[in-house]
Amino acid sequence: ENGACTLLPHQSTNKMGRVIRGQRKGAGSIFTSHTKRRKGAARLRPVDYAERHGYIKGLVKEIIHDPGRGAPLARVYFRDPYRYRLQKELMVCAEGMHTGQFIYCGKKATLTVGNVKPVGEMPEGTIVCNLEEKPGDRGVIARASGNYVTVVAHNTDTGKSRVRLPSGSKKTIPSTCRAMVGIIAGGGRIDKPLLKAGRAYHKYRVKRNCWPRVRGVAMNPVEHPFGGGNHQHIGHPSTCARDTPAGRKVGLIAARRTGRLRGGKSKRDD
Repeated sequence: ENGACTLLPHQSTNKMGRVIRGQRKGAGSIFTSHTKRRKGAARLRPVDYAERHGYIKGLVKEIIHDPGRGAPLARVYFRDPYRYRLQKELMVCAEGMHTGQFIYCGKKATLTVGNVKPVGEMPEGTIVCNLEEKPGDRGVIARASGNYVTVVAHNTDTGKSRVRLPSGSKKTIPSTCRAMVGIIAGGGRIDKPLLKAGRAYHKYRVKRNCWPRVRGVAMNPVEHPFGGGNHQHIGHPSTCARDTPAGRKVGLIAARRTGRLRGGKSKRDD
């Protein structure tokens, strides 16, 4: 009667900002990866008696391209030890592998590019790829093109080995974890510049919807915490805490340090 409005139960008084890009990506939908034409999961063969105590021979039948992956895949045929059939495995290629090549998997396999052995059976300083993190997980570390892991040291008392990862950090893993000898094929892929937008379009089209990417400072304040202002500037520190609300969680999240990396990395091996 006196000009007051009545709120219905589903109406709220609080004004919220726009749902920002990071929140929309979390929901998936149009941002999920494009997997329709991919060739399948690339893994080492399941560990069995033959690999634990001796070796088994496989034949590289073909080397194929996997959309959205920088490294080629190898289709390797093994004879099943227990039944009259072939085991067809899909592995990420090591540099130097070729069709018609025999590769050997197992504890007693030789140290040759493409062969798969437990890390504990390799000498220190060996360059490997497709490394297992836990025994039997079929290879999860160093699988991108040109990547490799270096075997640093072995501890026979504890049955653990120390390796240097592609990031430069060191990790201790069980010595029974397997790895492929050599580096992943397709190295040097990022040395050549893309040069034009069309190449970037085709590169990311087969990966996921993540290109082109609009900068936060180029947006309006409602669309991003860095948006707005008469010049494109952030206007406040870009760091934020680990437990920051989703609509504000942008920039350097839970940064331990910021700024340029000054000085070289120490060469000391642990």
